[in-house]
Amino acid sequence: MRQVEISGKRLRLREVTVADVDALHAVYGDPTATEHLPFDPRTREEVEGLVAEALKAAQAEPRRLYVLAVIDLDDEETIGVARLHVEADHPHSAEIGLGLRPDHWGRGMGTDLIRLMLTFGFRDLRLHRVWGARSPANTAAQLAMLVAGMVEEGRIRHHVRARGAWRDSIVHSALEDEWEGHRDA
Repeated sequence: MRQVEISGKRLRLREVTVADVDALHAVYGDPTATEHLPFDPRTREEVEGLVAEALKAAQAEPRRLYVLAVIDLDDEETIGVARLHVEADHPHSAEIGLGLRPDHWGRGMGTDLIRLMLTFGFRDLRLHRVWGARSPANTAAQLAMLVAGMVEEGRIRHHVRARGAWRDSIVHSALEDEWEGHRDA
């Protein structure tokens, strides 16, 4: 298994470990942090299951799923989670997703995190396309994706079922040749 570690100016990404369960539960279990995500807040046990799945996925060949702890370089604290899932049928393309603790919102950390994920996808994994979907109501994610260099592609109608109702998703993407000028993570 190749251990993933990538650093930017304010954040570092590394493989999740069992020791990250509480820190990840602070994101996945928080109603505010999951407001725009396509699932209800998760229990600690569910987060333990997600970490176990991530550890198993890290052993797979070829590796398709990367679940990374987001570390604030100022205090070395785990403040979030980032996922990159390489598509099995289109191994040149991957979907990213992320979550940060709400006490770190509004400081540009989301933009920095997206830039790190794009750098990881293009530089380290040699992908051609990286994409992500967001809730139409999540304007903070929209801004972060656009500032990080992603392009809004369009809307997928009734894409996910969240909070008991169907919800659209807005898709953003970046392509490797467009990313060349945005390598400062």
